[in-house]
Amino acid sequence: MSVAAGSTPADAAGNGRGGAMLATEGLTKIFGGLVAVDDVSFTVPRSSIASIIGPNGAGKTTFFNMLTGLYKPSYGKVLFDGRDVTGKRPDLITAAGVARTFQNIRLFGTMTAAENVVVGRHTHQKGSIFGAIFRPPYVRKAEKEGDAEARELLTYVGIPTRLHDQLASALSYGDQRRVEIKKITKIIVRAKREKKKRK
Repeated sequence: MSVAAGSTPADAAGNGRGGAMLATEGLTKIFGGLVAVDDVSFTVPRSSIASIIGPNGAGKTTFFNMLTGLYKPSYGKVLFDGRDVTGKRPDLITAAGVARTFQNIRLFGTMTAAENVVVGRHTHQKGSIFGAIFRPPYVRKAEKEGDAEARELLTYVGIPTRLHDQLASALSYGDQRRVEIKKITKIIVRAKREKKKRK
């Protein structure tokens, strides 16, 4: 994969309202002697939708794996919201607000649609062994809030209320995809809220 798209990656340096939300600078991944991704500079402006299109074997999945921390780039940088996240662990990149879905749907089939969306809170959920065992009021309150927020998000993407408590495995393909998108959206929303609290 070798691409240059959008505005210049240097635009990503400034966070705030201007600049890019996500950018790569010369991102390269080499497996042995095989160059899977070659010098990709790509910018996603704030409040926009971008796509990466290419044939099988072009390096798209490898590129996304570098963006989300599953692979460390051989060369280059990944900038998210003005911060260098190159080579960081996937959990730290997710906590910053970068999440992904996969080509194959990855829901918990024996959990309901609402429960699957609640899972998206895990990176920002405050929990402990004590809380899990004794379930004090603050734990029950957080769970109740999470469930209400999940149902609101499901309704927003067009999943009828009657399906919120349906097992994910029993949902149609389209509804399963909507649930998965809401699951990762919840991660991003929570990350933004945490960031605002810290300011």
